[in-house]
Formats: sequence, C-alpha cells, structure tokens
Amino acid sequence: MPESFPPIRIDLFALIILLGVVQGLFLAYFFLRNSTGTRFPNRFLGLALLSLSLIILDIWLGYTNYMFRVLWLVDFTEPLNFLMAVLPFLYLKTSLAGHFKRRDWLHFAPALLYFLYMCALIYPQSLAFKYNANVGSFHPDRPYIPADTYGESWMFFFKEHINDLTFVWMVAYLIAGFVLLQRAYRQKELSVFSLQPSSLSWYRSFFIQLLTLVIVFVITRTTFSSDLGDHIIAAHIAFVIYSTSFVVVKRSVFFEEQTEAKPARKYEKSSLTPEIQSSTLSKLEHFMESEKPYLDAGFSLPVMAKRLSVSTHHLSQMLNEERGQSFFDLVAQYRIREAQVLLISPETAHLKIEEIAQLVGYNSKSAFNTAFRKITSQTPSEYRRNYEETRSSR
Repeated sequence: MPESFPPIRIDLFALIILLGVVQGLFLAYFFLRNSTGTRFPNRFLGLALLSLSLIILDIWLGYTNYMFRVLWLVDFTEPLNFLMAVLPFLYLKTSLAGHFKRRDWLHFAPALLYFLYMCALIYPQSLAFKYNANVGSFHPDRPYIPADTYGESWMFFFKEHINDLTFVWMVAYLIAGFVLLQRAYRQKELSVFSLQPSSLSWYRSFFIQLLTLVIVFVITRTTFSSDLGDHIIAAHIAFVIYSTSFVVVKRSVFFEEQTEAKPARKYEKSSLTPEIQSSTLSKLEHFMESEKPYLDAGFSLPVMAKRLSVSTHHLSQMLNEERGQSFFDLVAQYRIREAQVLLISPETAHLKIEEIAQLVGYNSKSAFNTAFRKITSQTPSEYRRNYEETRSSR
C-alpha cells in the first residue's frame, strides 16, 4: 500500500452531501417508524430514503478521500443501485393501487443477486484491489499498485457495467411508475398533466423528482469520466431529500394553531342550509337507485348537479361533509356494487370482465380492476371465482 493518501477534501459539495446523508437517515427512520396499517407504503419510502442516504454516503467517502482510510468499504453500496428505482416504484404502487402481492417481492431479486455476486467476487478481494478500484473512480491520474486478484476477467462484466445496468433499471421503473400515475389520474377523469390540485399531486411531484434524478444521472455520466461527477449526483439526491423534508414539515400538524375551539369548516362561508342539504341528498339517493346514471361512462359531477338543481360546489360540499366521499368515490361505490351483481348473476355469467366493466361505466379494464380491488380487496376475476367455489361447495 502507498505510504501516503490524497489529503482530505472538505468543500461545499462535501457539506451538502453530508447534511443530505444525516437528513436522509432521519427521514428514513421517521417513515419506517410510521409504516403500520394503512401507512404501509411509508415502508418503501423509508427504505428508499435509507438506500439513497447510504449511496450518497459512499460517494461522500470517495469524494472527500476518506475512502482511502476505510478501503474495505469500497463499492459497498453498489447492490443498492438496483433498489434506487424499485423502492420508489413500490411506494407509488402500494399508495395508488393499495396492495402489495407476493409476486412483488420479485422486484428485489436483481438487488439480491447482485449482492450475492459482490459477496462472492468483489467484497473478499484484497485491500490493494480496492485501493485501485477507488483510484480508478476518483483519482484516475494516480498510479495503480500491484494487487492480487482472483477471478477470470469475464466475471467482472457486471461490475464493469454497473452504471449502464443502473441506468436501464431506472428508466424501466420510471416508465412503469408513469403508467401507474397516469392510470390513477385517468381513474379520477383527470389528465396527469392537469394543474388542478388533487390527492395525486404529491405522487406526481414525487415522480418528477425521480425523473430529474435520471436526467442528472445521464448528464453526469456522459460528461465526466470514471466516477468524477458522482458528487453532482449525490448533491442532487441531497436536495431531493431536503425537499421531501420540507413537504413533511409543511404537512405537520405541529405548526397548526392549537385551539380548543371548533375547527373551521372547509365550507364555512357556504350558503348551503341543512334543509337544502337533507332534501338534495334524498333526491341523490333516489336518482342513483332508480335511474342508475353512473352506468354511463360520461357521467360527471356537473351532470349530477344539473339533474339535482344544485351547483357543483354545493353538491361537492354535501358529499364531503355528509357522506365523507368525493364524487368519484361515490360513483365508484355504485358502479362496483352493480358489477358485483353482474359478476355472479347467471344471466351475465358468459360476459368477460371487460364487458362487465363497460356495462357499469368503465372504459378501461385497468381502472375497473383498480376500483374493484380498492373497494372489495379482490379483483373482479377473484370475486367471481370465489363465488363459484363457494356455491359449488354447498
């Protein structure tokens, strides 16, 4: 081993990245600590933040030259490259679709396989080997030292192409995440590019952050040789962590005014009276039960409001305050209830799932499946099959 190592480098980038590591680890603990029950998606967000924090810690060690003091840690986070896109995708999927199936564990297979590959071929290598690896990444101008290396040259193929594999993996999951997000927006009859505020706005912002990470990754890798630009990627990840922290703090009830007085209602200044509210809700129930307007794919809030002779604002207020539902939730409830009847009725037993979906007002089978699973915790096919099995066992 050389008698001297490069001096420690502490600059603005080093400070930004180090603070990102600390903040990321704190946020990871926060989300993992609050990931039970309906907050299960937080588990994937917490693990994603933990993975990103460890990755930029690895980069920080290399950038500041501290890695020469702990050479046994060289490339210790490389398997996490395959989780950098998987975990955010699973966060989106479990948040938007509301479920995590056994087969979803397969998303972790590449990271596990690469970890075993590193355990077999890279981690046990000599410190001289790891010194050369660190020099090649962050100091390509420095000479290599003699090192004992075991393994044939072809065995290092995956190690040598880790950046290419990471890029492909990130793009693939970015596309999959966009499909999920677009499907969720379509279900609410909105465009994913709509500027209208909705419950999906946070997930869209989250996706945009992932997109910028891929863009920065590509620009940096094509601009710098070796890993010399990794500090830019790490600094960007740190800023993503900072922005996530800002959103968490912004949504925290800690900064809300604490008072024993009754909280102001969302529609406090509304002119809607209790009498009008009660009368309109009765009309709504009769209208939905007798005419079944929700079977029309073009059924919308303005159409219903016009039929009930109220404004869309007042109708939305009544649904939110009295039923605790949005218009889309109300329509989905009626449509899925109708679909349940059609799925087990002998007269419609010959119909395919797509045909059932169209009959109850859905133009998309995927939107129908998502809504059905959200309400019944089963897919339409599972619901029909379970009913048939129960009936045949009697």
